[in-house]
Amino acid sequence: MRLPSLLKLLCAFVFITSCATKKEILYFQDSGNIPEEVVRQMTQIQVNDILNITVKTIDPEAAAPYNRTDAASGGNSNNTTMLKLQGYLVRPDGTITFPILGDFSVLNMTTKEAQEYIIKLLVDGGHLKKPTVIVRIVNAKFTVLGEVKKPGTYEYDEETLTLPQALGLAGDLSINGVREDIRIIREVDGVRTVAQVDMTKTDWFTSPYYNIKQNDVIVVNQNGPAVKRAGYIPSIGGLMGAVSFIITLILLIQS
Repeated sequence: MRLPSLLKLLCAFVFITSCATKKEILYFQDSGNIPEEVVRQMTQIQVNDILNITVKTIDPEAAAPYNRTDAASGGNSNNTTMLKLQGYLVRPDGTITFPILGDFSVLNMTTKEAQEYIIKLLVDGGHLKKPTVIVRIVNAKFTVLGEVKKPGTYEYDEETLTLPQALGLAGDLSINGVREDIRIIREVDGVRTVAQVDMTKTDWFTSPYYNIKQNDVIVVNQNGPAVKRAGYIPSIGGLMGAVSFIITLILLIQS
């Protein structure tokens, strides 16, 4: 094979292995079909969640026995670490131990349902009159692995968080991330599921995976060219270096 023909072949190979189409890169390509109604799937309390529970009444002294405080912190519960240390850990059977009320289950309740349930226990048991209860999950987190700019585990404070928001916190997908095959690993009630989401479409906006749940693992795989480069040549620069070496070798052989 003559050198010009070989050079053209090599250039074509570089082009084919290093480019991607718009269809593989652009998000939400059928955006005209996005449902107008926003459906928020409220987070349900799961095992190993840590709950911050605050009880208030008109008489602060009456509510004091139902609240956890740390004397060393001077009553300051604004620190996230302190909130976790003072929080209520949901045990494997779904129960927590609450002052005076004892053990009860909050498994699979939303925070609003847990608030209403604790209020009922306080009122029906004759403990407090017209109490206000606030329940928050203080250790909600998710993990992003693979082809994103900042893989890792992220904590969040919102009641609900969407998959696009979660990927945004991780710095978005790199150009080598496979947008058509985002994997979400989720554990609920001891059952593990793996879902596939195509970020180039919008048909999953009404699915259970539009909102992430605490402890979700989001996996973004590498596209084909990236996998091949990882196995053989680390970058396009390395590939061009290899091409240059091959051409030089052919010239030396032909001279």
